[in-house]
Amino acid sequence: MSNAKENAALSSIAASIVITLGKGWAGLATGSLALISDAAHSLLDVAATTMTWLAIRAASKPADDDHHYGHGKVESVAALVETAFLFLLSGAVAIEGIRRLWEEHSAVNVHWLAIVVLILSIAIDSWRYLTLSRIAKETHSEALAADALHFSSDLINSALVLAAFGASALGYPQADALVAVGVSIFIAIAGYRLAKRTLSTLLDAAPSGLASQIKKLVSEIPGIVNVDEIKARQAGSDLFIEVEVSVARSMSFDRVGALKNAVISAIRSEFIDAVITVTATPITLDEETVLERVIIIAARRRIPVHHVTVQEIDGNLSVSLDLEVDGKMSLSDAHTIASQLENAIQEELGAETEVETHIEPLVISSLIGHDVDEARRANIARSLIENALSSHTITDIHNVRVRATEHGLIVNYHCRVDPNLEVTLVHEAVDQLEHRVRKDNHDILRIVSHTEPLK
Repeated sequence: MSNAKENAALSSIAASIVITLGKGWAGLATGSLALISDAAHSLLDVAATTMTWLAIRAASKPADDDHHYGHGKVESVAALVETAFLFLLSGAVAIEGIRRLWEEHSAVNVHWLAIVVLILSIAIDSWRYLTLSRIAKETHSEALAADALHFSSDLINSALVLAAFGASALGYPQADALVAVGVSIFIAIAGYRLAKRTLSTLLDAAPSGLASQIKKLVSEIPGIVNVDEIKARQAGSDLFIEVEVSVARSMSFDRVGALKNAVISAIRSEFIDAVITVTATPITLDEETVLERVIIIAARRRIPVHHVTVQEIDGNLSVSLDLEVDGKMSLSDAHTIASQLENAIQEELGAETEVETHIEPLVISSLIGHDVDEARRANIARSLIENALSSHTITDIHNVRVRATEHGLIVNYHCRVDPNLEVTLVHEAVDQLEHRVRKDNHDILRIVSHTEPLK
């Protein structure tokens, strides 16, 4: 992209030099102020396109420690300088044109070579305008857009000078001065348009309609609660977009990350080269249950909890839960953690909320284990099968594995139950079976069951 812009700028320099030399010679040969002013405008284009080329080279430098957003605005500064040149040229041409209008006679010698120069100039200006406009649009280059504007003004100026030649040949010599004044007005208008656009970029004005377009794209993504803020600014060919969205605080970190990537992809579908930053703010949703809020509070503190029970008693909430801490932790430290969690829940749900925590041991570190001998495994498997028979709920004990660790035995097994039973009843039956088996085998640390529906 940078090479394309630089090549376009270099070709503009060459075209401007050729046009300036041709118009300058023709203007001096004919004495036409309109043509001389047009040649001066083209001379300005030589300086402007050279400055554009230098600006594009500087703007293509990557971001560094002192310029976090790159050097793209160098192009805007170059465009602003070109605007100042346009206004100066406009004033000079207008003053000279008005002065000649007050003269009694202003001779213009129309020469066929001058007409050829003007026609060639119009052809070159048309080609350069179309080429620069296309590349400026593709690369979002303000400097090339300013160049294209210069060549479009040259195109119209040359056409007006041809008209002045025709008027002079028909006996209206002052038409040359009138066209010069018209050219100066056109240059001033072109400069105003360029200045307005360039200042908008330098002042970080958001491109028109962009915010509403981005909001529509982002709002359609499932999981986005609200689009809070959109900031966008152009720096040369780079478009920087910052989006702040609200998401449910119950959403996992992985899901939030995927959602942010979805936002970036949606914006990139319309703005391919944009530099996009997405910030996701977790918020409490109206439909969020008390149970979900308690689990979120514990998760933020990385405290494992289970058996969370929420009750409403005489209009007040009562929350009870099992809290797991390192089994080797002192009761004092464990109680501090439990108290901090209780306080956090009350801050969230209200000071009048009753909170009770039951502290349980949890082995934090990974356990290193090995399979027990077959006789030991078979003995525990038999205990599971025999005790399951008395439950009248759990059947088909299979895939029994027993591993020994430094803290005790870990037992894993699969079983089957009636698929129509409620999960609560199944859980109670599994708990009762676990208590019976551990009563027969005191060295068991944990029993993990995998319950499957009976076929």
